[in-house]
Amino acid sequence: QVQLVESGGGSVQAGGSLRLSCAASEYTYGRYCMGWFRQAPGKERDWVAGTDSIDRTSYADSVKGRFTISKDNTKSILYLQMTSLKPEDTAMYYCAASARCTGTFDYWGQGTQVTVSA
Repeated sequence: QVQLVESGGGSVQAGGSLRLSCAASEYTYGRYCMGWFRQAPGKERDWVAGTDSIDRTSYADSVKGRFTISKDNTKSILYLQMTSLKPEDTAMYYCAASARCTGTFDYWGQGTQVTVSA
């Protein structure tokens, strides 16, 4: 059972930056596909960014050019660098791991809150 723990959330003003981290309980990032998701109050959870075992990355259109997903395989830490934050980025952010890279994620963290004020 892989455990994922997010950190780095907080409150910032629009235009600011935050870096989220996701630590895994065991070595996963060299083999798994990883993703960041977010869920705003009253809305469905949305995929934000993803990376695979050979470090290819992809982003939702809403964050492309502002967010960067990366990972440190030796430390089993996944990052989400967020810049030029907007109020609409306010949400609970979750990291997730997919063992088979099929788009279905097997393991989820508990989430970290990001709040962006205007």
